[in-house]
This record gives sequence, structure tokens and C-alpha cells, in this order.
Amino acid sequence: MVGEPTAVTSPCRSVTDEEVDHLHEFGWVQLKGFVDPDVVRGMLAIARDKMGDDADSNPLQAEAPTDTDGEEQGALAYFNVGQSAGLTNPVMRPLIDEVGKSASLLQRRRAPDGTVVGTRYYADFFAPKLPSTKAARHGGNGPTAFHQDFITFSVDRSGGMTFWFPLEAYGPEAGTMSFVNGSHRAGVMGDYTTYGAGDALDAFPELRDLEMSQQLTYELGDISVHTHLTIHGAGVNAMDRPRWAYLLVTQPADVCWNGSATPNFDSSQMTQWQPLDDERFPLIG
Repeated sequence: MVGEPTAVTSPCRSVTDEEVDHLHEFGWVQLKGFVDPDVVRGMLAIARDKMGDDADSNPLQAEAPTDTDGEEQGALAYFNVGQSAGLTNPVMRPLIDEVGKSASLLQRRRAPDGTVVGTRYYADFFAPKLPSTKAARHGGNGPTAFHQDFITFSVDRSGGMTFWFPLEAYGPEAGTMSFVNGSHRAGVMGDYTTYGAGDALDAFPELRDLEMSQQLTYELGDISVHTHLTIHGAGVNAMDRPRWAYLLVTQPADVCWNGSATPNFDSSQMTQWQPLDDERFPLIG
């Protein structure tokens, strides 16, 4: 087990005007040199402590039985999920707060009084994609089908984003993401489970008329950001080791629950259209 990493006061830089413009034009942006590499190394140590060096040693969910090959049934095909408890962690929380400042700039929204609409934390987790050539208890060793995130979060408005942090330097062989440029302008395209045997590119063939980005290559400290309306996917991890990643999900400060069932938070005491403004969803930035 690793020791508790020390807190870092300035974990990342702010986004530039050019990066904000890129996100709004294409639906995604790569932020080069965004995070202090020492912070990334600390994040990777936390992830390995929670999930093992193989990213497959965290406990199986009690409610998810295993099949005859030892793989967890109902697990995600494209990565293994490990909760980070980032809001209370001395390495993760400063990063989350700093990312919130950039998220508010990237949203590029104004309140009725002219002030900038801020950002709420929604979720954060480790998401290692396991090697495709090895059996995995948790699954998580397949390709990521092209899909859209928005409907997953049970919120009433767009503006949410996922900040995708690779915890090592990776290229396409690791199964990094590609994006359908401009797909965020196409509107809500349903849940990935409704696409049958295909993915979003099959269910909405007009997406194939748009340009596809290359699979991204990241140096240590680079990240990418995509809106929850942006269609994206990834290949398999062809390396012999995990592709470690950390995901931070943000929402606009005025976001509300849309009333639909969600596995992401306990809504049993909530009413439809209730703002997500309690301690689970703090303002950040």
C-alpha cells in the first residue's frame, strides 16, 4: 500500500481562449501540459493503491455475479471503474477545484445578471482500460463503442463535460479516444443501450458525414475534454498493461435532476426538476 501523497497547491493551469473556441467548434479539446506531472504521478499511485497494479484487483461488486470465465457479469466492457473519493483527497480536491475554474470558462455561459455561470462537481472515478489480450475479472478490456454521454447523467440541460486525464503517456495502441467533430450540435441521440448490435455511428448514419478526429496521443500532463453531447469512442488497449485514466464529470451550476432513474446518485428523497445543489454536488472553481 502506498503512503498518503502530499497535497499540491497549484495542480494545473487555466484554459486559453483558443482552447475554449476549439471545444465549441469541435465538441472536444486536448489541453497540452494542463496538469503538473507530479500531480498525475500522485493520482496514479492512488489508483494503483485502490485497484492494484493490474487495475483489476479491486473487489467485485456484491450484486454482480461472475460468469464461468470469472468475469463480472454486468461490468462495463470498455473500462473497470474505481471510485476515487476525490472530494476528500488532499491530492484530488485541489485539482478538482482548479478544473472547476476552467470548466466555467469552457461552458461559456452567462446568468441573467451577466455573471459567469459556475460549475458543479458531478462525479469522479478511475477508469483503467484493461489489456485486450488478457482475461479480466471486471471486464473492461474491450473497445469503447461510439456513444454520447448526456442521457446517462439524468440532468435537465446541456453544458456538462468530462475531463479525461491519462495517468501515463499514451498513444492509440492504448485505446485512446476519437471524437466525431461537430457532433455536439446534432442534439441528444439516446442511450447507447438502444443502439442494438451497433453503435451511434450505425444508429445515426449521418454522423459518418462528419469528420472523425484521430485517436489522441498524450504526453504526461496532457488531458482532453469533451462535452456530453459529443459522440466519441475508442479502440481496445493493445498494450500488455492497463491504460490508466481518471475522469472528472462537471455540470453547470444551475443543473437540475430531470426525474429519470439514475445509478449515479440517490434520488429517493428528491423531486423532479430539483436543483443538484446539495453537498454531493459542490460548486467548484
